[in-house]
Amino acid sequence: MSGIAGDLPNIKAENLRDLKALTFDVFGTVVDWRSSVVEELTARARAKLDSSTNTTTGEEKEKLETLAAVDWSAFAQEWRTSYMRFTRGYVPGETPWKDIDTHHHDSLVALLEGRGLAGVYSDDEVRHLSLAWHRLRPWADSAAGLRRLGGKFVTSTLSNGNKALLGDLDAFGGLGFRRILSAEDWRVYKPNPAVYDGAVEVLVGGAGGKAREVAMVAAHLGDLAAARGRGMRTVYVERPLEEDWEVGSERYEDAKGWVDIWVKEGEGGFEEVARRLGA
Repeated sequence: MSGIAGDLPNIKAENLRDLKALTFDVFGTVVDWRSSVVEELTARARAKLDSSTNTTTGEEKEKLETLAAVDWSAFAQEWRTSYMRFTRGYVPGETPWKDIDTHHHDSLVALLEGRGLAGVYSDDEVRHLSLAWHRLRPWADSAAGLRRLGGKFVTSTLSNGNKALLGDLDAFGGLGFRRILSAEDWRVYKPNPAVYDGAVEVLVGGAGGKAREVAMVAAHLGDLAAARGRGMRTVYVERPLEEDWEVGSERYEDAKGWVDIWVKEGEGGFEEVARRLGA
């Protein structure tokens, strides 16, 4: 694909001429959560192992041996999967509200316990480790692309991450978002329609027909499908290992007919989005 709308027969460049704002998924789209989390988990485990002493008890030694054998890539994926299950399983009015920081902490505790590692880290160490999600590195094109796009459009996060988390990621990565919007603002989680409708209301002052003035930018076609269902425009940026839909499946191929901009992996990410939008 190339150019605005990918030059597809059922997509017109006019779709994007009314754009005023861009909303961005964050985990996986703006930041590389996978390598960042794996590196922090690995570093914390190494530091714990290096700090062990000759006075360590037998039980403690057994836990440290278990710690040394953990596959942290698999652990990080399980942590991420627990987040996906949590957000998708949330039912407004039925499920008690819990923000993502709290979920990340609780799920980390559960994952450590499940591997026989309860107590290997102090409560403070677990709390600090659970906040690794506040220290995720952006993809190489993210900051520069966002700066360019922010010169022409209102740029905003639109993530299930809570506002404190998103604000920290913005500062940590020098991303320069003009607005920080979170599903927390509406006490629901994507793909609940209230998140997309709420963002349109905040950014361009109305829903319905105004939704065409906002585009959702994501590395996940499911997110874009939900945004499109609320009238928003869609920008797909491929990122390594991020797409849940099977490549080549019917719904994946169908998406090529409705996504307004499709940036393939290796084409420049957000900087390519900026180029296509004239920013």
